[in-house]
Formats: sequence, structure tokens, C-alpha cells
Amino acid sequence: MTATASDQGALNIARRNMVEYQIRCCKVLEPELLDVLDSMPREDYVPQNVRSLAYMEGHVPIACNQEMFSPLQEASIMQQLNLQGHERVLEIGTGTGYLTTLLAMHSAEVTSCELHEELSEIAHKNLADHGIENATIISINAMNADEVNNHADITKGYDIIVIGASLMSIPEHLTALLAENAQMIAFIGKNPVVTLTHMQKTTTATIDTAMFETLLQDMEAIPQKREFIF
Repeated sequence: MTATASDQGALNIARRNMVEYQIRCCKVLEPELLDVLDSMPREDYVPQNVRSLAYMEGHVPIACNQEMFSPLQEASIMQQLNLQGHERVLEIGTGTGYLTTLLAMHSAEVTSCELHEELSEIAHKNLADHGIENATIISINAMNADEVNNHADITKGYDIIVIGASLMSIPEHLTALLAENAQMIAFIGKNPVVTLTHMQKTTTATIDTAMFETLLQDMEAIPQKREFIF
């Protein structure tokens, strides 16, 4: 369904208000990023029945009982990463592809892993509709080490990894994919206390920076460790 002129006008105003009153006032101040957020139609990545919620500061429901990041989470991730255009990015959790689009616009290439086939198809169309050609979406359970290690499109040496659901700890098979001096964004904890965390890998250590406490769905399909009873 195509939006009417008045509907589109209202969405444009909502997008502008999002940037001014949800993003900028929370110390996301990078001018180029703000310009992108002001021009990128986030509503195109939102299901039609909840399109009016595209610019709310909350988690918009999408297919497969999933939800989008909030606008502030997306903006904070992008500002913290400070992408320079040459990076290889691995994203865990594509959703409908909005953050994937932002990452692809600011990096050399993005590989995005999505557990749900339906969301993979939606995201693929959204990226194509917005001219994104440097992002690959694969349907995979990225929490399964064997699936990740055996997938031809996932190779070591990522400059950036973004994990799009909350975890108590980062799986070793994902940290093993990081290049030297790489960055990782993760949501650490369990609701209702989840911390958006930035990790910087150096040659000698990993520096963790807690950005702020927030809410985000827990990661799905984490393999359970077997316990042996004697």
C-alpha cells in the first residue's frame, strides 16, 4: 500500500523529530550520521500494520515474533563504531535490514546472519529496494558454532561484529572471527537489565566499555551445554 501525501508528510515530520528529540539530545552528534538518519525512510523497513510506529523510541514488532532496535540503539551503535568505509562487518540478527543498511552504507562489506528465513527474504528485498549491493544475508543460526565455522560466506578477520540480541556472554566461535584491532557491539545481560557494550580488541587485551543500560530481546536458539552425570 502506497502512503498518501499527508501520511508521508507526517512520517517525514516524525523522522525529523526522532533525530532532534530522541537522537541528538542523547549525545549522538556526528553530523553525517544525523543527516543519514534524517533522510533514510525507516518506515520502509517496518511492517505496514505498524508503520506509524517507525519513529517511536521503542522496539517495533516485526515478523517471527521479533522486534527492531530502537532508533537510539541504532544511532548509538553507529556513532560508537565510527566506521571509515573500509571495514568488513559481521552482523548477527538481520531483522528487516535497517541497521544492515546503515552498516553497509558506511563500510566495505556486510555479512548478516538471520535465523528466520522469512526475515531474510524481507531484509533482502529492503536492501535491494534501497540500492544496497555490498551486503550479503545468509539464513543461519549464528549461535551454532558448527554452522558458522562450516559456512563458506563466513570467514575470519572481521573488523566489526554486531550482535543484535541480548546474551549473558559472547560465544567463543564469534570472538574467534575478529581481526586484530577489531570492534564488537553486544548487548550483555538478561532482561530487564541489559547493557549495550562496546568491545575493542587490541594486540594485548580486549577493552570493554558499557555504553548504557537498555532492553532487548534475548538471543534465540542458543545450544544448550550438555551436562554429564556420573
